[in-house]
Amino acid sequence: MIVATTLPLVAEYGAAVTTNRIARAAGIGEGTIFRVFTDKDDLLQACLAEVMNPEHVLRELASIPLDDPLADRLVQAAEALRAHLERMGTVIGTLHASGHQRGRPAADRPAPGGREASMKATHEALTELIEPDRAVLRLEPETIASVFLGMLFPRFHPASGEAGPSSHDLVDILLHGVVTAPGSPV
Repeated sequence: MIVATTLPLVAEYGAAVTTNRIARAAGIGEGTIFRVFTDKDDLLQACLAEVMNPEHVLRELASIPLDDPLADRLVQAAEALRAHLERMGTVIGTLHASGHQRGRPAADRPAPGGREASMKATHEALTELIEPDRAVLRLEPETIASVFLGMLFPRFHPASGEAGPSSHDLVDILLHGVVTAPGSPV
């Protein structure tokens, strides 16, 4: 409950959020925070761990009905994944901009491979969403999941600050390409 209450405050105030403000928002005494966390930095680290935890988005992906049309399933997946990344980026960015340093002892750091394990679990969840349509697909569901993730999280962002294609546009391009009509000269 404390971490859940703290996350939106961290997104707004960064490391400058006070434990007093957190306690008021949570409806608890400030001392309760320090019975759970050793200090404010410990609480901020718990917030970082929570925001980077893929379990929430994996549950969202698992809740997408497999009998929905493939395009609808992929749009829902794109929106869930983008929301997860936006939330992560907001909290991490705000903490970084407000001067929070992630300098924790090595024993307290996440296990190596956490990011890789998260990406593997996400890839597997997407593959499961695509699998029901295997018979009509030109590529394996695993390959389509990889392409989908590559399209969804591009490393290049236009200098103009544009957000890129919408979830609907991205899925349309994935499923139907960019040529207006089959056989059209390119």
